[in-house]
Amino acid sequence: MSIETKQAIKYRKPSAEDGSRIWKLVQDTGSLDLNSPYCYMLLGHYFNDTCLVAEDRGRMIGFISGFRPPRNPETLFVWQIAVARSHRRRGIAKAMLTELLAQDGCRGVRFIETTVSPSNIASRRLFLGFAEEKSIPSTVTVGYGADMFPEETPHDDEPLFVIGPFFNDI
Repeated sequence: MSIETKQAIKYRKPSAEDGSRIWKLVQDTGSLDLNSPYCYMLLGHYFNDTCLVAEDRGRMIGFISGFRPPRNPETLFVWQIAVARSHRRRGIAKAMLTELLAQDGCRGVRFIETTVSPSNIASRRLFLGFAEEKSIPSTVTVGYGADMFPEETPHDDEPLFVIGPFFNDI
């Protein structure tokens, strides 16, 4: 990543007003499950302490959504990470994850959980590489099997990735 690119990218919490732009970004990835625009508005309004957008010169080029499960507040569950095609392979997804973990909304997080389908090679590399680079233990276990999804919308298995525990700033 060039210095110019690093300086141009800004990270911030999303707002409800970002919902339609987030929806468009996720749609344009062509690989993520697309939720309703309303869902992205809710994430920006109610869960913005555990979500993040990335902008390059005012253009939204990245989004990460997550939440802290009420019964497990030491965990950040990462729901989606989207990076615009024009900005891929520059380390932006990893930078967003690192930036999100540094936010006040993630204070006290010791584990990251996410589900990643076997066909999503980029996300698998992101999470396993993140754990390896930071020397954090990681495991992959059964998450949500394909048989749990409706027949009308076939879906791959979603294995559960658990990264942690970690005890210091990432």
